[in-house]
Amino acid sequence: MPTLHPAGGTSRARVVAMVAAGGLLCAGGFAGLAPKRGTASSHREAPLISGQPQYDNTDVYAFVSPDKPDTTTLIANFIPFQDPAGGPNFYKFARDARYDLNVDNDGDSLPDLTYRFRFHDRLKNANTFLYNTGPVTSLDDPDLNFTQTYDLTLVRRTGGRVRSVHTLAENAPVAPSNVGKASMPDYAKLRGQAVKPLGDGTTSFAGQADDSFFLDLRVFDLLYGANLKEVGNDTLSGYNVNTVALQIPTRHLVKGKDPVIGVNSTVSRLSASGGYAQVSRLGSPLVNEVVIPRGRKDAFNASTPWQDAQFAGFVTDPELPKLIEKIYKIPAPPGPRNDLVQAFLTGVPGLNQPAHVRPAELLRLNTSVRPAAKPDRLGVLGGDKAGFPNGRRLTDDVIDISLQAVEGELLGKKNDLGDAVNANDAAFEKSFPYVAQPHSGSDVRGARKPGTKAAGSARKGEGGPVNFLNAGATESTSDDGSGVGPLLPAAAAGAGAFVLTGGLLWLRRRRPAAGRHES
Repeated sequence: MPTLHPAGGTSRARVVAMVAAGGLLCAGGFAGLAPKRGTASSHREAPLISGQPQYDNTDVYAFVSPDKPDTTTLIANFIPFQDPAGGPNFYKFARDARYDLNVDNDGDSLPDLTYRFRFHDRLKNANTFLYNTGPVTSLDDPDLNFTQTYDLTLVRRTGGRVRSVHTLAENAPVAPSNVGKASMPDYAKLRGQAVKPLGDGTTSFAGQADDSFFLDLRVFDLLYGANLKEVGNDTLSGYNVNTVALQIPTRHLVKGKDPVIGVNSTVSRLSASGGYAQVSRLGSPLVNEVVIPRGRKDAFNASTPWQDAQFAGFVTDPELPKLIEKIYKIPAPPGPRNDLVQAFLTGVPGLNQPAHVRPAELLRLNTSVRPAAKPDRLGVLGGDKAGFPNGRRLTDDVIDISLQAVEGELLGKKNDLGDAVNANDAAFEKSFPYVAQPHSGSDVRGARKPGTKAAGSARKGEGGPVNFLNAGATESTSDDGSGVGPLLPAAAAGAGAFVLTGGLLWLRRRRPAAGRHES
């Protein structure tokens, strides 16, 4: 493990620049990844997918289950900006799509496990416009006119090649859209009926949920145009998404003695030729929104992690800090940004980097890190090793974390950038599937639910009213008793290949054999 040096000056220990055990990481390490060009997530993050909401993967989460720490929870959200009252045709998963949760458990960027959801429609009465014809009290209620079910399969691969396909569930029920209080007086009961144990210790869920991403989307309006007062509005407050979630015994996910897994979600759509084409991809948050330029976003959505060398330059020379410098006159950290390579592509040495890593955009989780008793919303930056970028929990404030990281927090350049939206508008649940229940069609969108914090209710900064420059400030909630702050070593700048823990990592120039990427 690298030496840890807390930096003073604030109430929480800050990350400083450090060199990982005998090695350095530089952009030259991508030279051997030999990309193959893609053919054609987040909320509307790319031109093509913005017109196909049923296939739009908005967020991915991977974390050790807080109430069952011998399991790992994987969550993917789809279909952004659902207005709860958006009937009479409410929100459903696409029938012509494969919604996949992929797990790489050996660091080679190829999926070793794929959990695949495929959905089916059921319509009881085609002679009415109603989604339900009376109050719905159960998922098999005859008054629930439109329903969906799903089949869940597990695809196992070795070296990218399919080794086996196993059915985990057939015709499992999907929790419906929350039409309103008159139609669904006890929605919590309906959700509970959609949580399905699979018999091997795995539990699955599919259905509508509150959009668990919280942020002020005006950050995309030229970072508020230097108007520091315009922060703190949770733009996604009151909107719903469709969610698939799995709680899986961790022993089923990891391989050998390496506890680190890489996770992403993809959606492939059935084409007129009868084959499936990938149209959406998501691992770490905000990569396709603010790292990949507009002209490459569709290619990114259609590509695989194996092909990520073609996007490496956008990570080592990102646009966002240059925009911040232009608007707020905060100097952008110099490139190449190898600190961001760790955060987005390789994982952090000593925390969540696989033993034999191939750089690729995956959400990397060290499943051996126990859940924090008091999670810090800034994750590892706040001294909480169980949070982003070590996986991603529902409560992790990835906007503030990402803003601070691109401004050099991992290099010791202290800052408190943030959007002043520090928590979700609806309370997350304490047990699987953890996501908050969907807003009801009876609710006024944006209204706060009883017992939840107001969206954007950030405290005032030490220097006065909260604004973009100080909204990300937080106090340490590290509960490990060590007195040591954030455990995130930063990479040293320089040229050369990856040298990790004293050993040279050669990335061979080769393309995957036929059949590696899809089954």
